[in-house]
Amino acid sequence: MSNGNFSIKKILILVTILAVPGFLYYLLSEKGKNRYKPLGIYGPKELSGSFHKVKGENIPDTLYHTIRGVALIDQDNNSVNVSVDTSHITVFNFFFSRCTSFCSHMNEDMGGIAKLYSTNKMVNFVSITVDPDYDTPPVLKKYSQKYHINSNKWKFLTGNKSDIYRLARESFLVDAFKDSTQLNNFIHSPKMILVDPERRIRGYYDSGDKVQVEKLVDEIKLQITEELRKIK
Repeated sequence: MSNGNFSIKKILILVTILAVPGFLYYLLSEKGKNRYKPLGIYGPKELSGSFHKVKGENIPDTLYHTIRGVALIDQDNNSVNVSVDTSHITVFNFFFSRCTSFCSHMNEDMGGIAKLYSTNKMVNFVSITVDPDYDTPPVLKKYSQKYHINSNKWKFLTGNKSDIYRLARESFLVDAFKDSTQLNNFIHSPKMILVDPERRIRGYYDSGDKVQVEKLVDEIKLQITEELRKIK
Protein backbone atom coordinates (compact mmCIF):
# COMPACT_ATOMS: atom_id res chain seq x y z
CA MET A 1 0.00 0.00 0.00
CA SER A 2 2.82 2.35 0.90
CA ASN A 3 4.59 1.51 -2.41
CA GLY A 4 1.38 2.40 -4.28
CA ASN A 5 1.12 5.74 -2.53
CA PHE A 6 4.77 6.43 -3.30
CA SER A 7 4.22 5.71 -7.00
CA ILE A 8 1.18 8.00 -7.13
CA LYS A 9 3.21 10.80 -5.54
CA LYS A 10 5.97 10.37 -8.11
CA ILE A 11 3.44 10.51 -10.94
CA LEU A 12 1.85 13.68 -9.55
CA ILE A 13 5.27 15.34 -9.21
CA LEU A 14 6.18 14.37 -12.77
CA VAL A 15 2.87 15.70 -14.15
CA THR A 16 3.38 18.98 -12.26
CA ILE A 17 6.91 19.41 -13.61
CA LEU A 18 5.70 18.82 -17.15
CA ALA A 19 2.61 21.03 -16.83
CA VAL A 20 4.10 24.15 -15.21
CA PRO A 21 6.23 25.34 -18.19
CA GLY A 22 3.27 25.00 -20.53
CA PHE A 23 1.02 26.89 -18.13
CA LEU A 24 3.57 29.70 -17.73
CA TYR A 25 3.95 29.94 -21.50
CA TYR A 26 0.17 30.21 -21.83
CA LEU A 27 0.07 33.01 -19.27
CA LEU A 28 2.87 34.95 -20.94
CA SER A 29 1.80 34.46 -24.55
CA GLU A 30 -1.97 34.66 -24.22
CA LYS A 31 -3.05 36.17 -20.93
CA GLY A 32 -0.12 38.59 -21.00
CA LYS A 33 -1.48 40.13 -24.19
CA ASN A 34 -4.58 41.32 -22.38
CA ARG A 35 -2.72 42.69 -19.38
CA TYR A 36 -0.46 45.06 -21.35
CA LYS A 37 -1.62 48.68 -21.07
CA PRO A 38 0.13 51.39 -23.13
CA LEU A 39 0.99 54.80 -21.72
CA GLY A 40 -1.45 57.67 -22.15
CA ILE A 41 -1.02 60.36 -24.81
CA TYR A 42 -0.91 63.97 -23.59
CA GLY A 43 -2.12 67.16 -25.21
CA PRO A 44 -5.19 68.19 -27.22
CA LYS A 45 -6.69 65.63 -29.57
CA GLU A 46 -9.41 65.60 -32.22
CA LEU A 47 -11.25 63.15 -34.46
CA SER A 48 -9.77 62.82 -37.95
CA GLY A 49 -13.04 61.90 -39.66
CA SER A 50 -11.69 58.49 -40.69
CA PHE A 51 -12.27 55.09 -39.05
CA HIS A 52 -10.56 51.76 -38.45
CA LYS A 53 -12.22 48.42 -37.72
CA VAL A 54 -11.88 46.44 -34.48
CA LYS A 55 -13.74 43.13 -34.44
CA GLY A 56 -15.97 44.40 -37.24
CA GLU A 57 -16.85 47.66 -35.50
CA ASN A 58 -15.91 51.10 -36.90
CA ILE A 59 -13.70 52.99 -34.44
CA PRO A 60 -13.05 56.73 -35.04
CA ASP A 61 -9.39 57.62 -35.70
CA THR A 62 -7.87 60.23 -33.41
CA LEU A 63 -5.37 62.94 -34.31
CA TYR A 64 -3.02 63.43 -31.34
CA HIS A 65 -0.91 66.43 -30.40
CA THR A 66 2.67 66.09 -31.69
CA ILE A 67 5.98 67.91 -31.30
CA ARG A 68 6.46 70.28 -34.24
CA GLY A 69 9.68 70.60 -36.24
CA VAL A 70 12.23 73.27 -35.37
CA ALA A 71 15.90 73.54 -36.37
CA LEU A 72 18.30 73.88 -33.41
CA ILE A 73 22.07 73.40 -32.92
CA ASP A 74 23.72 70.84 -30.63
CA GLN A 75 26.86 71.03 -28.48
CA ASP A 76 28.96 69.81 -31.43
CA ASN A 77 27.61 72.64 -33.63
CA ASN A 78 25.50 70.25 -35.70
CA SER A 79 22.04 71.23 -36.95
CA VAL A 80 19.26 69.15 -35.35
CA ASN A 81 15.59 69.16 -36.28
CA VAL A 82 13.73 68.28 -33.10
CA SER A 83 10.85 66.41 -34.70
CA VAL A 84 12.49 64.82 -37.76
CA ASP A 85 13.97 61.86 -35.87
CA THR A 86 11.04 59.44 -35.70
CA SER A 87 13.05 56.34 -34.89
CA HIS A 88 13.75 56.98 -31.20
CA ILE A 89 11.98 57.27 -27.89
CA THR A 90 13.27 60.57 -26.49
CA VAL A 91 13.36 62.17 -23.04
CA PHE A 92 13.42 65.99 -23.22
CA ASN A 93 13.92 68.74 -20.67
CA PHE A 94 14.51 72.50 -20.59
CA PHE A 95 17.38 74.09 -18.64
CA PHE A 96 20.10 76.77 -18.82
CA SER A 97 23.76 76.47 -17.85
CA ARG A 98 23.80 79.49 -15.50
CA CYS A 99 20.84 78.14 -13.53
CA THR A 100 21.38 78.23 -9.77
CA SER A 101 18.25 76.35 -8.74
CA PHE A 102 17.07 72.90 -9.89
CA CYS A 103 18.75 72.59 -13.32
CA SER A 104 21.85 70.75 -12.10
CA HIS A 105 19.74 68.24 -10.14
CA MET A 106 17.43 67.76 -13.12
CA ASN A 107 20.33 67.06 -15.45
CA GLU A 108 21.90 64.73 -12.89
CA ASP A 109 18.65 62.76 -13.03
CA MET A 110 18.75 62.85 -16.84
CA GLY A 111 22.37 61.72 -16.80
CA GLY A 112 21.62 58.83 -14.46
CA ILE A 113 18.80 57.60 -16.68
CA ALA A 114 20.89 58.13 -19.83
CA LYS A 115 23.57 55.86 -18.34
CA LEU A 116 20.96 53.17 -17.69
CA TYR A 117 20.03 53.25 -21.38
CA SER A 118 23.52 53.97 -22.74
CA THR A 119 23.56 50.78 -24.84
CA ASN A 120 19.91 50.88 -25.88
CA LYS A 121 19.68 52.26 -29.41
CA MET A 122 15.94 52.94 -29.09
CA VAL A 123 16.27 55.70 -26.45
CA ASN A 124 17.83 59.18 -26.72
CA PHE A 125 17.96 62.25 -24.46
CA VAL A 126 17.69 65.96 -25.34
CA SER A 127 18.16 69.05 -23.16
CA ILE A 128 17.15 72.42 -24.63
CA THR A 129 18.50 75.68 -23.20
CA VAL A 130 16.13 78.58 -22.47
CA ASP A 131 19.12 80.96 -22.43
CA PRO A 132 20.41 80.58 -26.00
CA ASP A 133 22.10 84.01 -26.09
CA TYR A 134 24.60 82.78 -23.49
CA ASP A 135 24.42 79.02 -24.06
CA THR A 136 26.28 78.79 -27.36
CA PRO A 137 27.49 75.39 -28.66
CA PRO A 138 30.96 75.79 -27.00
CA VAL A 139 29.29 76.62 -23.66
CA LEU A 140 26.98 73.63 -23.97
CA LYS A 141 29.90 71.40 -24.98
CA LYS A 142 31.79 72.28 -21.82
CA TYR A 143 28.62 71.98 -19.70
CA SER A 144 27.76 68.55 -21.14
CA GLN A 145 31.19 67.04 -20.57
CA LYS A 146 30.70 66.78 -16.80
CA TYR A 147 27.99 64.15 -17.36
CA HIS A 148 30.31 61.83 -19.36
CA ILE A 149 27.57 60.79 -21.79
CA ASN A 150 28.10 60.19 -25.51
CA SER A 151 26.86 63.24 -27.44
CA ASN A 152 24.99 60.93 -29.84
CA LYS A 153 22.98 59.64 -26.86
CA TRP A 154 22.34 62.99 -25.12
CA LYS A 155 22.19 66.24 -27.06
CA PHE A 156 22.21 69.75 -25.58
CA LEU A 157 20.47 72.16 -27.95
CA THR A 158 20.49 75.92 -28.50
CA GLY A 159 19.11 78.17 -31.23
CA ASN A 160 16.73 81.04 -31.84
CA LYS A 161 15.15 82.21 -28.58
CA SER A 162 11.66 82.79 -29.96
CA ASP A 163 11.70 79.37 -31.66
CA ILE A 164 12.69 77.68 -28.39
CA TYR A 165 10.06 79.48 -26.33
CA ARG A 166 7.36 78.70 -28.88
CA LEU A 167 8.49 75.08 -28.99
CA ALA A 168 8.22 74.83 -25.20
CA ARG A 169 4.75 76.41 -25.02
CA GLU A 170 3.07 75.05 -28.14
CA SER A 171 4.72 71.64 -28.57
CA PHE A 172 5.82 70.51 -25.12
CA LEU A 173 3.04 72.45 -23.35
CA VAL A 174 5.37 73.85 -20.65
CA ASP A 175 6.60 77.32 -19.62
CA ALA A 176 9.82 78.94 -20.86
CA PHE A 177 10.49 82.69 -20.66
CA LYS A 178 12.84 85.32 -19.27
CA ASP A 179 12.40 86.21 -15.60
CA SER A 180 11.99 90.00 -15.56
CA THR A 181 12.51 90.20 -11.80
CA GLN A 182 16.05 88.75 -11.69
CA LEU A 183 19.25 89.17 -13.69
CA ASN A 184 20.20 86.19 -15.89
CA ASN A 185 17.30 84.10 -14.67
CA PHE A 186 14.65 82.22 -16.65
CA ILE A 187 11.35 80.56 -15.81
CA HIS A 188 11.02 77.04 -17.19
CA SER A 189 9.57 73.65 -16.38
CA PRO A 190 11.42 71.26 -14.02
CA LYS A 191 9.82 68.27 -15.74
CA MET A 192 11.38 65.59 -17.89
CA ILE A 193 9.14 64.77 -20.84
CA LEU A 194 8.82 61.36 -22.50
CA VAL A 195 8.11 61.48 -26.25
CA ASP A 196 7.49 58.46 -28.49
CA PRO A 197 8.86 57.96 -32.05
CA GLU A 198 5.63 59.42 -33.46
CA ARG A 199 6.52 62.65 -31.55
CA ARG A 200 3.61 62.29 -29.13
CA ILE A 201 4.02 63.18 -25.45
CA ARG A 202 3.64 60.06 -23.28
CA GLY A 203 4.54 61.40 -19.82
CA TYR A 204 5.72 64.26 -17.58
CA TYR A 205 8.00 63.58 -14.58
CA ASP A 206 9.16 65.90 -11.79
CA SER A 207 12.94 66.02 -11.54
CA GLY A 208 14.32 65.77 -8.03
CA ASP A 209 11.47 63.46 -6.99
CA LYS A 210 12.91 59.95 -6.61
CA VAL A 211 9.52 58.30 -7.13
CA GLN A 212 8.95 60.28 -10.33
CA VAL A 213 12.43 59.49 -11.63
CA GLU A 214 11.90 55.78 -11.00
CA LYS A 215 8.52 56.04 -12.72
CA LEU A 216 10.20 57.53 -15.79
CA VAL A 217 12.71 54.65 -15.86
CA ASP A 218 9.84 52.15 -15.73
CA GLU A 219 7.72 53.96 -18.31
CA ILE A 220 10.60 54.12 -20.77
CA LYS A 221 10.57 50.31 -20.53
CA LEU A 222 6.82 50.30 -21.20
CA GLN A 223 7.31 52.51 -24.24
CA ILE A 224 10.08 50.23 -25.52
CA THR A 225 7.63 47.33 -25.15
CA GLU A 226 5.00 49.25 -27.13
CA GLU A 227 7.44 49.94 -29.96
CA LEU A 228 8.64 46.33 -30.08
CA ARG A 229 5.04 45.09 -30.29
CA LYS A 230 4.64 47.12 -33.50
CA ILE A 231 7.36 45.07 -35.20
CA LYS A 232 5.75 42.26 -37.17
